Amino acid sequence: MKITIIGGGNLGVAIAEGLLKSKFCKATELTVTRRNTAILKDIAAKGVTITDNNLEAVKRADIIILAVKPFQAAEVIKGFKAALNAKQVFVSVITGVSISEIKEMMGKSLPVFRAMPNTAIAIQQSMTCISFSNASTQQARLVGQLFETLGKVAVIDEKLMDAATVLGACGTAYAMRYIRANIQGGIEIGFDAKIASLIAAQTVLGAAELLLQNGSHPEQEIDKVTTPKGCTIAGLNEMEHRGFSSSLIRGITVSYNKIFKS
Repeated sequence: MKITIIGGGNLGVAIAEGLLKSKFCKATELTVTRRNTAILKDIAAKGVTITDNNLEAVKRADIIILAVKPFQAAEVIKGFKAALNAKQVFVSVITGVSISEIKEMMGKSLPVFRAMPNTAIAIQQSMTCISFSNASTQQARLVGQLFETLGKVAVIDEKLMDAATVLGACGTAYAMRYIRANIQGGIEIGFDAKIASLIAAQTVLGAAELLLQNGSHPEQEIDKVTTPKGCTIAGLNEMEHRGFSSSLIRGITVSYNKIFKS
């Protein structure tokens, strides 16, 4: 199974790193393209083929993952579409570009998937949402398995893909900002930065695992740590008075609306 990733930016490299760590494919079966190949020397040292020739990279691929900027998509696809064939599986991880637009750019009938992972894919902890068109059950299973080795997967209607981008991809930044604020608060109440960072990050990880493993609602877990007249409920209420939840919700909706204005 030969995989070509067109676009060796942050996301493209993160996908490549995740595929190697999960052993979904061998390094010799993986190709990553970028104009400035010297930037990818670290992943090249692991045995991955690095090239600036998209056309040749596509010719030898069974699965093609397109990971370029939205404004680059049409020009990049134009450069290699002559090498596409019906036996290949095409996966786009580009924000805001629909499956129908990808098909129009290609001018060919291929199984086309649209996937939205996040950068945690590099450590096999991504949340990836997938939608697809013109794919067989076997091909859908294959792409699902690819991303399942890199984290959690949800198959969704394509009309929700932009929303998935905000919640699952932008959400990484939102979570990081919460953790950073937690660290700053920890320093203010007496911890050094290193210990505050450890406590904040592990606490968020543990909270997320409680939801994933128990299938519980956040409020159920909150109830377990809030006691009458306790410090937890006092802190939560102060955060809500300051607009904690409403600010987060507004931020999510602003990010979502930004996709349509770009």
